[in-house]
Amino acid sequence: MYKIIDGKKIAGEMRLELKEKISEYKRSTGKDIGLAVILAGDNPASQVYVRNKIKACEETGIKSYAYYLPSHITQKEIEELVISIANDEKIHGILVQLPLPEHLNAEKILRLIPDKKDVDGFSANNIGKLCLNGNSLVSCTPHGVMKMLEHENIDLRGKNAVVIGRSNIVGRPMAMLLINADATVTVCHSKTQNLKEHCVNADVLIAAIGKAKFVTSDMVKEGAVVIDVGMNRDENGKLCGDVDFENVKQKCSYITPVPGGVGPMTITMLMYNTYLTATGAEID
Repeated sequence: MYKIIDGKKIAGEMRLELKEKISEYKRSTGKDIGLAVILAGDNPASQVYVRNKIKACEETGIKSYAYYLPSHITQKEIEELVISIANDEKIHGILVQLPLPEHLNAEKILRLIPDKKDVDGFSANNIGKLCLNGNSLVSCTPHGVMKMLEHENIDLRGKNAVVIGRSNIVGRPMAMLLINADATVTVCHSKTQNLKEHCVNADVLIAAIGKAKFVTSDMVKEGAVVIDVGMNRDENGKLCGDVDFENVKQKCSYITPVPGGVGPMTITMLMYNTYLTATGAEID
């Protein structure tokens, strides 16, 4: 019998706890915690994501500073804005919503965000610290996955964990977090041969490739924990993940749904990271 990991519920509990901590910080210091969100262009999905992040700020007591930029903004203009925000003491975290318009060099822009305000956990220093199992700001989605596993008391020590996807945002930091939790980790990607053979040996299977219903029941080991990071549309335009949920769930011990699984945790971890940057609290 499978159990659905309710990311929406876990995220809600975390946000309530964060709200209390942030309120206490504001009472004791007389200062707000500030998060700057930069959106360039008119990508509809990005606009939704930014609205959700601003809503989460309101919910937890973080003061948001939203910068809506035209799609024709120049590289120099957006770089100058990021530098200005980086030097602003009332802002503790900076998020540049990706993807940026094609003419902009995202890598150069992201490098201007100081490590201590890198609430997305994308900087080379933060990723390097993660690889060395040190204290760092961690990419929000994989960190959210770890919080979900922790919430369900899923012990990763010695378990075979397979991550499908090797992006810098999810796959790579996810693999590092699993290694740091003493799992035995395999990272699969577009060049992996015999993908199914790797997947059926996984005690924990994490799909993060952006292909609707890619993971089918014959790829899943009986009793596996399946985490679906994907966010796609199926042939009927319905929101779905990378996992064929209806056909896979019967083989699982735990599984995350889409929507209502990893998604709410991602934004919650952004709030969590912003709290850490403002307070200097220990990262757990």
